[in-house]
Amino acid sequence: MFNRLAVPAPTAAEPLRQEADRLSDRLAHRLAQQIASGALQPGARLPTEQQLAQTHGISRTVVREAVHQLKSLSLVVSRQGSGVYVAQAPAHQPLAFDPRVLGSVDAVVHVVEVRRVLEGEIAALAAERATRSQIAGMRRQLKAIDVAVDEGRDGVAEDLGFHRLIGEATGNPQFRLLLGFLEQYLREGMRITRGNEARRTDFMQAVQQEHRAMVDAIAARDPAAARRCAVDHILHGEQRLVEGGVIAGRRKKNSQPPSQGRPP
Repeated sequence: MFNRLAVPAPTAAEPLRQEADRLSDRLAHRLAQQIASGALQPGARLPTEQQLAQTHGISRTVVREAVHQLKSLSLVVSRQGSGVYVAQAPAHQPLAFDPRVLGSVDAVVHVVEVRRVLEGEIAALAAERATRSQIAGMRRQLKAIDVAVDEGRDGVAEDLGFHRLIGEATGNPQFRLLLGFLEQYLREGMRITRGNEARRTDFMQAVQQEHRAMVDAIAARDPAAARRCAVDHILHGEQRLVEGGVIAGRRKKNSQPPSQGRPP
């Protein structure tokens, strides 16, 4: 996340490399780092578009896009006829992830870990608070996932919708907002996991069983089981990435998830 205190300033303005992520994202992150570290103090004037373009070896259009990102985060402000200046630190920082978070599979896994922490507790709260109609909606959404897969689609939108319904069943609107924010990052991670799972029938069957187990635990009003099923689902998804050769195994043997397909 962008934080004015936690990120050290870069020592030099190296040219931005041509990589998969957008150059504007990389420049926005670099400038945000300088603001976060204090290298660019509140009230300081940013270099001009032309100066930034020449320094970083990019076009002025890229510079404008990067500055627009900083403005949307309230990190800089424009003064007509004068330039762009570093804004005073707001009392409440906007929530934002480092734009490089989607730059690699490993970075996507980092977001999946955030999801694991959140969704265990969200499922537990849903088990305490979900209405019958909300539980019925979850079961309908599971069928929608199956239909998407049968039609040859990846089912990402339907899968995200399923987890969104669980968030809504907590009765806490902040979870809905938080999951809505995370979806822009989770979507890429879910494309990777579901693409990997689609290659093996046993993977797909395990995912279906894990989803059903989550809903069954919520319907049974068992918060502990719901929490366990949600966390196991995320852990199993990461393990399937390891088995599919998408990522390298990183957890120690004693922290491996239980066998896939084992009922909670």
